[in-house]
Amino acid sequence: MSKIGDFLRETGVFFLATADGKQPKLRPLGAFLEKDGKIIFGVGDFKDVYKQLKADPLCEIAACKKDGHWLRYTGKAVFETDPSYAEEMIKASGLEAIYNETTGNKLMTFHLEEAAAVDIAVMGEGESLL
Repeated sequence: MSKIGDFLRETGVFFLATADGKQPKLRPLGAFLEKDGKIIFGVGDFKDVYKQLKADPLCEIAACKKDGHWLRYTGKAVFETDPSYAEEMIKASGLEAIYNETTGNKLMTFHLEEAAAVDIAVMGEGESLL
């Protein structure tokens, strides 16, 4: 997993693609945890992306480095049941103003299973990171 985490740390911003019926949806993200052998992502329970992942957990994450290498990380979103992941991500990312008891918003964390991750050079073959 550290190769994926290293890639995402270097890019800073990455994109999560989901499906909304027949329409693909793409949005930028920047926060993740690398813990317990997993790359853990988070989305708000009040956002459409959460509803989309619950309805259809197949998704893809893409990121691009300045040198032209890009990452395609594809799999099935599996939501975590341990609240400590969300707590750690909220603190590490400075998201306390959004996710707290006053707002009632919850950060729902997930990792990818049945996944593939490929580092692809602009003009080359991909290299598996898993």
